[in-house]
Formats: sequence, structure tokens, C-alpha cells
Amino acid sequence: MKSEKNSIVVTDVYKTFNVYLDKSNTIKESLLSFLKRNRKEKRVVLNGINLKIKKGEAVALIGTNGSGKSTLLKLMTKIIFPNKGRIETHGKLTSLLELGAGFHPDFSGRENIYFNASIFGLTKKEIDKRIDAIIEFSELGSYIDNPVRTYSSGMYMRLAFSVAINVNAEILLVDEILSVGDQHFQEKCLNKMKELRNEGKTMVFVTHSMGQVKELCDRAIWLREGKIEMDGLPEEVITKYLEATT
Repeated sequence: MKSEKNSIVVTDVYKTFNVYLDKSNTIKESLLSFLKRNRKEKRVVLNGINLKIKKGEAVALIGTNGSGKSTLLKLMTKIIFPNKGRIETHGKLTSLLELGAGFHPDFSGRENIYFNASIFGLTKKEIDKRIDAIIEFSELGSYIDNPVRTYSSGMYMRLAFSVAINVNAEILLVDEILSVGDQHFQEKCLNKMKELRNEGKTMVFVTHSMGQVKELCDRAIWLREGKIEMDGLPEEVITKYLEATT
């Protein structure tokens, strides 16, 4: 259920990155580059973004590679910060931005559940109550007590997703995570996200799967060269996006 209250407010946000143009392949070239103080170029990734996401909305960020989608999602998590502008989030937030981010490779899956969930603000007692549900959803079975460095990318995704959906957050941010893993688990994750949406959670996710956008979201935002090209109903935005990119 959508609310009139905003979960996320993005106001006049700009984000730039410095890209160094001189790459050195030898020690001599490295020394010359150092003496020249490597040339760099400022790239504008987000250029004046304004948007409001209401509590309970499921919103997709779409666009070609380099359009600023993942950067905007990272700004929402406060992993990085804008050069100008402001982002406000209202409610407990959890994110799935990089596969296995926050996992220690030498810890077992079980140990990483405690480690990762504590980053999201859960106490040991709270994790104790949820650990069986987390392990069951992950379908890792006996592998849960193996070091995560032995996991495949699909196993990483299962564990990361299982932790993130069990921390009882009000806002869930997801970056292409549903594209990893086998078809069975992708469908399981999608069904879980529908369940969370129906519970009134706010969801923002980056995806190249237009089918997932149509199935899961009630709003799509098309980013193009760091600006919002279109913001509206998924079917309408996807139609215009595909016309422009195919």
C-alpha cells in the first residue's frame, strides 16, 4: 500500500567523478606521469536529479550502462555522497548493491550472517531468532558452515539476499542482484519481493530486465546521461525507453 509519506527525497543532486586519462605501463612512464601530475577529466554522472519516492512504492531505475542508475542507488545508501544537493531517507534501510559486500571470505556462511546482519543494526538476540529462517531461505544446507570463499556467485547471492530480506527494513535497495543465480532462486527472490511490496515496504531497484519491472513495479524512472528522461507508469516508460535504444 502506497502512502502520502515519502521514504526517499532526492533534491537537486549532482555527482561527478574524476577520470584519470594518463595510464602508465612502465616505470619511466609512471615517473613522467607523476611529474606531469596525471591529467584528469571531471565526468558528470548525475546532473540535477529531483525525485520523491513514497512509502510503499516499488520503483525501478532503468537506463543504459553509464546513465547513473547504480550511482544514484549508492547515494541513497550513503555509501557515497553527492557533490551538490541532498538525499533524505525515512525509515530503516537495507541494500543489496554488490554481491557479498560485507562478507568476510574466511568466515563461514553462518558467521557471516551474524556479521552482516549486525551491520544492518540487528542485535545478536534478534539474529538468533531469525537465523533458521535466513538459512532455510538461502537453501545452502550444510554449506552454511563452509567458508564463503568456497561459495559460487549464486551461493553468495542466496546468502546476501536471505540476510537482507530478514532484517525487517522499511526500505530495500537492490542493484541487479536478481539476475544472479539459477531460475528457481530468481523466481523465489522475485516472489519474496512481491510479498515485501504487499507488506508496504519501499523498494528501489536497478535492472535491465524489463519483464521484472513490469511484474514488480508500479513506477519506472528512466535515467539518460545523468538526468531523468521520463518518470511514470512502467509500461509507458519502458515503451519510450525501448524505442530510443533499439
